[in-house]
Amino acid sequence: MTDDNPTRLVLARHGETAWSKSGQHTGRTDVPLTDVGVAQARRLGAALAGRTFSVVVSSPLTRALETCQLAGFGEVVVVDPDLQEWDYGIYEGRRRVDIAKDEPGWTVWSRPIVNGESLADLGARADRVIARLLPSGGDVLVFSHGHFLRVLAARWIEAEPLLASRIELATATISELGWETDRRVIEGWNAGGHLA
Repeated sequence: MTDDNPTRLVLARHGETAWSKSGQHTGRTDVPLTDVGVAQARRLGAALAGRTFSVVVSSPLTRALETCQLAGFGEVVVVDPDLQEWDYGIYEGRRRVDIAKDEPGWTVWSRPIVNGESLADLGARADRVIARLLPSGGDVLVFSHGHFLRVLAARWIEAEPLLASRIELATATISELGWETDRRVIEGWNAGGHLA
């Protein structure tokens, strides 16, 4: 990265899946896009058309990679396993409200993830992604998942991963992480006007 061409991250969350629609925790289960998700991915591509990206990266999971391909970036994408969603362990496929019936007050943000990935581990994974992408320069397009992208944004601004619990991110939205002089900032978040 140079001062006259700083690296900015343009975050694209994957389109709708059956599990994102129902509120099920979807970590490593490879759930495909719904028909709505396919349409969202195409609209995402239209919203990003005409922009230049120095690098395009994606999670290897089908819902993110398919979103990337439908948006028109399949020819240039580099797959990065660190962009996968949180490993939810025994909570995979379950809804928070159902888990909380057995474990009152439970959220992914406040309790250990049994047989899964800790929030600290997720933050460390986000840090690795940032470290790899910072030297790129220019806008970098990142296709990934809701919780991971929220933690990535928190780490971009050098906040604790727990800050991600306070920022929502809908499917097929665009968010932008950039700079204010020499400080990393969130420039835009959860933009979904292209989906209307």
